[in-house]
Amino acid sequence: MAPVLRTRRLGGRSPAKKTPLPSPVNKTPPPVKKSPPTKEKPPAGVGVRTRARAAADKAKEKVNCEKKKGRGKLNSRKLVIPEVKQEEKKEDKVMAPSGGLSANNGVGGGQEEEGTNSPLPEMVQVGGSPEYRVERKLGKGGFGQVFVGRRVTGGSGRTSGSAALEVAIKFEHRNSKGCNYGPPYEWQVYNALGGSHGVPKVHYKGRQGDYYVMIMDMLGPSLWDAWNSAGQAMSSEMVACIAAEAISILESMHSKGYVHGDVKPENFLLGQPSTAHEKKLYLVDLGLATKWRENASGTHVEYDQRPDVFRGTVRYASVHAHLGRTSSRRDDLESLAYTLIFLHKGRLPWQGYQGDNKSFLVCKKKMSTSPEMLCGSCPPPFRFFLETVVNMKFDEEPNYAKLISLFDCLIGPNPAIRPLNTDGAQKVGQKRGRVSVAEEEDGQLRKKVRLGMPATQWISVYNARTPMKQRYHYNVADARLSQHVLRGNEDGLLISCVASYQNLWALIMDAGTGYVSQVYELSPYFLHKEWIMEQWEKNYYITAIAGSNNGSSLVVMSKATAFTQQSYKVSESFPYKWINKKWKEGFHVTSMATSGNRWAIVMSRNAGYSDQVVELDFLYPSEGIHKRWDNGYRITSMAATWDQAALVLSMPKRRPVDETQETLRTSAFPSTHVKEKWGKNLYLAAVCYGRTVS
Repeated sequence: MAPVLRTRRLGGRSPAKKTPLPSPVNKTPPPVKKSPPTKEKPPAGVGVRTRARAAADKAKEKVNCEKKKGRGKLNSRKLVIPEVKQEEKKEDKVMAPSGGLSANNGVGGGQEEEGTNSPLPEMVQVGGSPEYRVERKLGKGGFGQVFVGRRVTGGSGRTSGSAALEVAIKFEHRNSKGCNYGPPYEWQVYNALGGSHGVPKVHYKGRQGDYYVMIMDMLGPSLWDAWNSAGQAMSSEMVACIAAEAISILESMHSKGYVHGDVKPENFLLGQPSTAHEKKLYLVDLGLATKWRENASGTHVEYDQRPDVFRGTVRYASVHAHLGRTSSRRDDLESLAYTLIFLHKGRLPWQGYQGDNKSFLVCKKKMSTSPEMLCGSCPPPFRFFLETVVNMKFDEEPNYAKLISLFDCLIGPNPAIRPLNTDGAQKVGQKRGRVSVAEEEDGQLRKKVRLGMPATQWISVYNARTPMKQRYHYNVADARLSQHVLRGNEDGLLISCVASYQNLWALIMDAGTGYVSQVYELSPYFLHKEWIMEQWEKNYYITAIAGSNNGSSLVVMSKATAFTQQSYKVSESFPYKWINKKWKEGFHVTSMATSGNRWAIVMSRNAGYSDQVVELDFLYPSEGIHKRWDNGYRITSMAATWDQAALVLSMPKRRPVDETQETLRTSAFPSTHVKEKWGKNLYLAAVCYGRTVS
């Protein structure tokens, strides 16, 4: 049964008066109760109140509601919130964002940028190169195209090097996105990595007409091609050799300060068939490579998370890449783990997802699939490798020699008859003594993540405060809420935080809010737009919200806040793009709630913060929170669904004298822990219930 709508002005005892509700934008909800009019004359409308939901609309149509300061006109329109689309050209093959250099098959995909239809030159000569005739097409990438180039005069019978008769020529139009600021970014990466183990060498580059031109060695088939040619199955020894050599290539690239950013079968190429290099492995397509190390200081780049940014290929990307975290060495290794498992098994559990939320679904599946499940039919080294790399920290240095040694038992003892050249892997093994598989370098076994057993818990946040009175209630039914609130008002307490669990409410009240008056509403809607707008007209602002699984909500609005404008949005997914847009307008997140899988975010001007960041994950983002704490941020809002937890951390304009903040995760409401924290002058600042373990 839907909860009965209740509205109460805190501190007052008169019953709410029934009045018909004004019609919403699209569909009229049933009559509801609302609070009696205040005796004060309401001032003119204050602030921007945007993007609320007409929750009674069965079609769940999103509505943008905005009220400007000093204007009484309400503007309404449909909202379409675009999602970041991650598409595969084919279900079984995810194409790269820029072309590779294979003589047998184009390693690359996507479409050329519109407006770059200038004819390609028939002859190419750049950067002091000999003249080449442009022949057959090898492939097409997001920003460029790759062709065979045949030397017109001179040259030798060699298959590689600057004197080769045939080379690979990559063209990128000057107006493509990859060339917004001059020559392609990939050129810079090749300059830095030139001559590195497993990276093809660029012999010439320059601009000819409307195109930037790069001339490289011709290579052979990709691992994708080899996998297809082998009947979409590779032997354990072949994949183990690929693992060992790929790790050595990544070690070499990482030692130069770069991470590749798009490790997958299509980007690993073999040498040309019937040549001395046919068993040699190469890693191509450096268009998504980024620095993990600062050039000047040599220190690791700073951690960050931008949930609206995705780099890589959905099928093989690391979970951290899906979540928009700064790339580091662990991400290349996690993508390699998925690549190896795919080559051995022929399929990954998250293949087949389609639609706008594909990246979300794939990431969720990766997080919920344990290494034991994913590597069930693989030899043990595959599971050991995956467990090691998914548990790595952001700035951790991988033990490449140890990772290579995991596969020793699957590789034949005679290098001459191995299916792949592993000279690079042997060199890495000589650099560092190899460590036992079962131990970490500190002798401690590491806590595992991604156990494949989802769990939900209470998350509570405690801030250091001067001694004050605080009270909590939990497992509160709708009918009991008003008496708890009234009793708290009589004792001088106002609501600072609300939450929901199994359609029951948790209520935190204290004497340190600084508000002079409050109203609240229990509503069957998430959220009730008309009531919120009424209170805005009376100079109340939203200070706490909660939503239950049955779609109802509890909204608390207070007077004498510091806020000068306010907006809120209800969305089917976490609306980071909208949050980012409002940040640029001077708003900050001040409240969050969830109802089922829906999110409600409240943002306000003059919230007292100089900066804000978001930590969004399919489990409690412990590492990200600690990184933010180290940089001076503190948790100020949080909410969680059955799938995800989101925490907003803010940089206060005025630093508190005591910046101590602690968090707890508990299966039951942390009543015992709260009392212990009170003894240390730590008071509940936020609480929510939702996903904490994947």
